[in-house]
Amino acid sequence: MVEPFKIHEGVAAPMMLDNVDTDQIIPSREMKAVSRDGLSVGLFAGWRYVSAESRELHPDFVLNKVPFNGASILVVGENFGCGSSREHAVWALAEFGIRAVIAKSFGAIFRDNCVRNGVLPVALLSNDVEAIAARTASGVEVRIDLAGQVIDCGGDEYTFEIDAYAKRLLVGGLDPIGLTQSMSGEISEFLSRDREVRPWIYQG
Repeated sequence: MVEPFKIHEGVAAPMMLDNVDTDQIIPSREMKAVSRDGLSVGLFAGWRYVSAESRELHPDFVLNKVPFNGASILVVGENFGCGSSREHAVWALAEFGIRAVIAKSFGAIFRDNCVRNGVLPVALLSNDVEAIAARTASGVEVRIDLAGQVIDCGGDEYTFEIDAYAKRLLVGGLDPIGLTQSMSGEISEFLSRDREVRPWIYQG
């Protein structure tokens, strides 16, 4: 289970870069443990720190600046999360506190990994993303209503599309296994009926 996503309001960090791949989101050298814990330290490590050894924060990187060091939303460019299928990239974002990513487009596997880990991926038209980035650069917060599929940024509203399956997972705070488990009652009823109709299937 992850935290259900219904309505979220928070600081959005504008990071208008294109083709940010999963190795830039979390470099392979940062994946030293077998668990998800502690991955946020390595988030954007190549940009966030002056050097990997010192861990001195780079003053020019957006997530190191106030108020964006407390961001829960990222606003990014095209093809965000491209490259490998590294799920650690989403785990690192989630542990850092990122609940949503607003982008011009996403890497397909990264987008699916977001949904399965409670991070809302929102794809908008290029001009809309640019407008949101410009507003958030001045500290305007963003409100995302997943049920209504609306983003409010300083009074300007943007509607977005999301498929019903992804929306169900996010609103329920579920991954695919959790969704299956939530239907255990229906599954048991089906098996009981099926056992009566096709008893030979269950022999042995």
